[in-house]
Amino acid sequence: MKAYVFDNLPGDQRLPHDSGREIDADALQRLGVLYYRISDLADVDKLAADRGYRNRDEIKVSPATMGDIYETKVKSFFDEHLHEDEEIRYVRGGAGYFDVRDNTDEWVRIRLEKDDLIILPAGIYHRFTTDETNYTHAMRLFKDEPKWTPLNRSDDLDSNQFRQGYVSTFLT
Repeated sequence: MKAYVFDNLPGDQRLPHDSGREIDADALQRLGVLYYRISDLADVDKLAADRGYRNRDEIKVSPATMGDIYETKVKSFFDEHLHEDEEIRYVRGGAGYFDVRDNTDEWVRIRLEKDDLIILPAGIYHRFTTDETNYTHAMRLFKDEPKWTPLNRSDDLDSNQFRQGYVSTFLT
């Protein structure tokens, strides 16, 4: 895992966009973002049981697995959004970027590779993209039935109870 402030320069979203301003795991944790390096699937199972994640699925994001919809899907994953549930991703292969908003509303880019696991809290604004290799194989973990409902950022969304809970816990 490598985290840094996103440079906000124009260009392909799949490029590093590394500003050179690194962010450490403690700073991520202050934003509610939890990071784990786990090489053994049994340890993922233990974390899942400890946190009450009962369901999971796997997704391979690549042109080979998604065909003609790949570019459209990767662009939609990159729209700024939040979820009303934690977002848990365990990278099984390839790599990708999760971008999260910090307490000044800057983007923090988090590069994840095989064996990296990230937990984003409910209510955090974020987005995802593959890197320039165009391949991410991820396990998605869920507390309840698998669902992935993004709520795209808008002024109205700031009053969402999950967003307000996130802000009051991590951004004040």
